[in-house]
Amino acid sequence: MKPIDQKIYLASKSPRRRELLRQIGVEFELLLPRDRSPRGPEVTEIVQPGEVAADYVTRVTQEKAECAKQTMLWRKLPFRPILAADTTVVLNGNILGKPADMAEACSMLKSLSGVTHQVLTSVAVQTIDDIWQITQTSDVEFATLSDKTIHAYCATQEPYDKAGGYAVQGVGALFIRGILGSYSGIMGLPLFETAQLLEQAGLRIL
Repeated sequence: MKPIDQKIYLASKSPRRRELLRQIGVEFELLLPRDRSPRGPEVTEIVQPGEVAADYVTRVTQEKAECAKQTMLWRKLPFRPILAADTTVVLNGNILGKPADMAEACSMLKSLSGVTHQVLTSVAVQTIDDIWQITQTSDVEFATLSDKTIHAYCATQEPYDKAGGYAVQGVGALFIRGILGSYSGIMGLPLFETAQLLEQAGLRIL
């Protein structure tokens, strides 16, 4: 594998996205939005009234990318492409975010039990003048889960920083009967589409 021509900035706290970028040999530095400032968070992930899932992940990803660009300019950092992403889980048109507590995590998993839901991940690559973006959708079929299994899983720490309350790359894989789409997209960064965006921005992966 040939080294990528230059580093990028990654506007994401997700350790899964870092792992996936390393998997394809992309070098990056973190450029994160602030959670605390006098005006509150720089990027909020509140669903707007009437906003459908595809529009939601597209908007949030764009906001993350633009915020990171402004931070790069304000801090007078070297100009580099910025990669931002957002993932959401959708069941019957309803967005399932990250569960706040055990009761919410159990409720989410109970609703996913025995049915197929969608995982949407939007990815954007931002430069000074341009932005390239794509949203990838995967179908995930869950097995029927017993209450005992749901409670045992929710007693671990795995569900609580994951949209939909489960991790495809963790113990949550035990629940998944089938996937139609992108495994890495369900993790949080669809690698095929991400590589295409990086190449559009002028970076060479191989």
